[in-house]
Amino acid sequence: MHLAVGMIFLSQTVVGILGNFFLLYHSLFLYHTKSKLRCIDLILKHMFIANSLLLLTKGLPQTMVAFGWKHSFNDFVCKLILYVERVGRGVSICTICLLSVFQSILISPMNSCWKDLKIKAPKYIGLCICFFWFQHMAVNSIFPLHLLYVSGNLHSRNITKKREMGYCSLVDQGTILGSVYLALVTFPETTFSVLMVFSSGSMTFTLYRHKQRVRHIHKTNVFSGSAESRATKSIVLLVGTFLSFYSMSSIFMICIALFPEVNWWLMCISDIISVCFPTISPFLVMNQDASTYNLCFFWLRNTHFFIRSK
Repeated sequence: MHLAVGMIFLSQTVVGILGNFFLLYHSLFLYHTKSKLRCIDLILKHMFIANSLLLLTKGLPQTMVAFGWKHSFNDFVCKLILYVERVGRGVSICTICLLSVFQSILISPMNSCWKDLKIKAPKYIGLCICFFWFQHMAVNSIFPLHLLYVSGNLHSRNITKKREMGYCSLVDQGTILGSVYLALVTFPETTFSVLMVFSSGSMTFTLYRHKQRVRHIHKTNVFSGSAESRATKSIVLLVGTFLSFYSMSSIFMICIALFPEVNWWLMCISDIISVCFPTISPFLVMNQDASTYNLCFFWLRNTHFFIRSK
């Protein structure tokens, strides 16, 4: 059973890293060739970076544990892995929310209440992304102050709670910083999730209303086949997929937090679900972006030709 779990984590990590790195390379390629990135491309680039950090710090250690390398991490490495994982998770949520809200503003009618933001919003995208990285790096820097992560035997006298995380053990010191940290993490995540729901609903309503307006036109696919429509549908699909996996992961995390002595299978399922979105998200983007899709096949075809020529 451990081997099967290890293969699942390994497959998710390898596939997710390849997908996110490929689209990250594609974004850098566009930047160097066109010397300019769309705001959406800039947001997606940081989402791919955050997803890659989450895969490397969540999928890779769990793969090592499943294959029997359980005691390969010391205190410092455990703290570093969990710190980077938390930062990656937080930035991933923020960038998806920013992507959804920005696209909702972008496709809103000119006579809507968002008309002023349609012009101003692109100017603040870079600033918002920098703020997200700084916020989560700062907030998560207090994480090791109230929690101690170890990989071997525990020698702390002030242990109130202990939970095995697979590759490390989590020890709650019971300080007030734990409650403060929980509030600083859960409140923004909940707020961003609600914003994603509202912005996705707004985009869906805008697409539907536009479709109703152009129904009398013979070429009814004028808007549905446009670049804006494809990008909007892609973002709605991306947000819907994220919220589905995030909701399931949150339920499992609450159960694990309430019951420290949880079943090993429950923790495995929770970890597998938590890395599902970073694994499949680049392929959702790739499926909707024709240029990326064609570039992928062009790269694969050239690689195949090169191998055959050798």
